[in-house]
Amino acid sequence: MTGGSGRVALVTGASSGIGAASARLLAARGMRVVVNYLRGNTAAEEVVADIEAAGGQAMAVQADVREAAAIESMVQQVQAAWGHIDVLVHNALIPYAIKSFQDMTWEELGGKLNDEMYAAFAVTKAVLPAMTEQGWGRIIYMGTGLSRRPRENMIALGTSKAALEQFARYLAQELGPRGITVNVVAPGPVEGTRIANEFDDDHKRRQVAATPMGRLARPADVAQAVAFYASEDNAFMTGTTAAVIGGMAMY
Repeated sequence: MTGGSGRVALVTGASSGIGAASARLLAARGMRVVVNYLRGNTAAEEVVADIEAAGGQAMAVQADVREAAAIESMVQQVQAAWGHIDVLVHNALIPYAIKSFQDMTWEELGGKLNDEMYAAFAVTKAVLPAMTEQGWGRIIYMGTGLSRRPRENMIALGTSKAALEQFARYLAQELGPRGITVNVVAPGPVEGTRIANEFDDDHKRRQVAATPMGRLARPADVAQAVAFYASEDNAFMTGTTAAVIGGMAMY
């Protein structure tokens, strides 16, 4: 795969899990990486240190992606150091309730929908002008297999990510003529993430048994799909969703 040619990638929610794995891989491919975080300052700095130890370039920037002013400040900080952002990997996980529809309030469901879509809207708005100006950009949103395959008590996450996936398709249609691709990476259960840790060992064994590849995804598996969508190699795929689920479902 071609290198990053010094392009700048912003990875939201990059202090751990899929975000950290994506940040490390993009840096290894030659991109300068902005490791965004909300509260995990120490963890984010560790990701930066790992990248720098491997010969890459990275910076940690705190910002709540649910707040427009925080996003604007982050983008300005990146522009001052490295210029504009070429690649957006919007991975930050917005908190959500894990419960049945029967037990859920509108504040829980509607709040998750609002926060999910506002964060994607605001962070995309912030990076789009520079991408448009140069006629090149890569936007990758983190989705979930739950958008298409419902699972007990995951209605808030699955519904909000389904909205995000359709939002990405509309953007892909609009931004294609500007040389900007927009895609979604949709993992199934991923080891070591908050979602995976909500379920007991028996549940995890059933998930593995239902997966032809014989294991759950690892953050590095998801990062590989992110890195392809972010690369120069991806010149013609837009409006697509990569299901990183080991064959648990096949579309």
